[in-house]
Amino acid sequence: MKIKVEGDKIVKVVKKVDGIEIVLENPGDAKEGIDLILRKTGLFAEDAYKGLKDINVTAFQRYETSAVDYKMIFLLEFLFEDDVPLDTRVSAIRDLQVFFDKV
Repeated sequence: MKIKVEGDKIVKVVKKVDGIEIVLENPGDAKEGIDLILRKTGLFAEDAYKGLKDINVTAFQRYETSAVDYKMIFLLEFLFEDDVPLDTRVSAIRDLQVFFDKV
């Protein structure tokens, strides 16, 4: 399963949970930010994340009004163990989305 997250939201959440303002230039930067968020917030320790093997991050740009005015959008692909039930996967992803929406 994949979700999309704006780069600005990742930066904002990392600033809130870790006190640093990161710069996202590529998917590797976003992956580090997501890892920080999961570890610092305790979300990673919840039961829904126990079967999570990894999160793959890819990026694309969404152009708002012109070729120079764009937002970085990151696609987060959640890779779970094969035996993790679909409801558990959905719960983990929903928890992370809700967390991003609250901040």
